[in-house]
Parts: sequence; structure tokens; C-alpha cells
Amino acid sequence: MKWVLIVLGGLVGLVALMALIGAFVPREHRATSTVQLRQPADSVWMVVRDLGGVTSWWSEIKESVRQPDRNGQEVWRQKMSGFDVPLIVIESAPPRRLVTQIDTSAGGSFGGTWTYELTPDSGGATKISVTEAGWIGNPIFRFLSRFVFGYYGSLDGYLKALGKRFGETVEPVHS
Repeated sequence: MKWVLIVLGGLVGLVALMALIGAFVPREHRATSTVQLRQPADSVWMVVRDLGGVTSWWSEIKESVRQPDRNGQEVWRQKMSGFDVPLIVIESAPPRRLVTQIDTSAGGSFGGTWTYELTPDSGGATKISVTEAGWIGNPIFRFLSRFVFGYYGSLDGYLKALGKRFGETVEPVHS
């Protein structure tokens, strides 16, 4: 019984330490990952813009379902890493820029935007950058995001899966 109490006390102490450190991690963060694809911008745009088709090539998204538009904006519900993530398309400028925002109107412990920017080059390739401008309310989640998962984890996972979708192996560059 003594060992059980020691282990439980250690776990409680670890969670408290994570919360304390997380309280000093800034609530907001910004991260950008970029890759170069040997594909024309129009082809990349068609895949990036198809929010309903993302489940066929990015295994992190388990479900992506279109919802009724709200205030003239496209709304999606995606299931990612055990979270139900409602998205609003706040800007779509083919084939150069897409901005999605997590809909936090019903609450939520995190939120922000993903901005996708496609830049074609003269050789027919496309540079794609994805910028996450986000916030995390819970200090324990802030700790985990900053020190365990990293701010670039989802961005890099997305871009690597996008590269694989086109039969390419890519290594994201951070800025």
C-alpha cells in the first residue's frame, strides 16, 4: 500500500509540475513549416482545398464532414487525435491561399488558424507553407504542446502526408 501511495504522490507531483511550468509558457504560439513539391500549384491546391478528401491521405484525420454554412462561411467538423475539431474556412483564394480557423464559439481549450500559402516557381514546382497561429488555454496542454509534441508536429505531419500523397518524400523546413 505504501508503494501505491508513493507512486500516486509522484504522479500528482508530476502533473502539478507540468501545470506550473505550463503556466509560464505563452498562451499563444506561431509556427510555420514549408516544403517544396514537384507539382504545379493547381494540382496541389486541388488536394489542399478538398477538406473532405483529407482522410484519404492524412491518417491523423479520421473524419472530415461538411456542416451547414454559417454566416456565408464554409464549416467542417474533423476528428483528429481524439478531438472533435470544428473548422471554418475564413479565406479561400485559389490557387494561392487558404485560411481555416478552429471554431471556438461553443468553447474549447485551444484554437487558432492554419494559413496555407502556395507559391509556384518557374520550373513547375510549388512551395507550400502552412502557418499555425494558435492558442492553448490549459497550462498542462501548453506544457505538452511545447515540450512533448512540439508546435511543428501537426504541421510537419500534414506536409509529409501531402508529399506522400504526390509520391514524394519531403522534409519540412521551419521558420
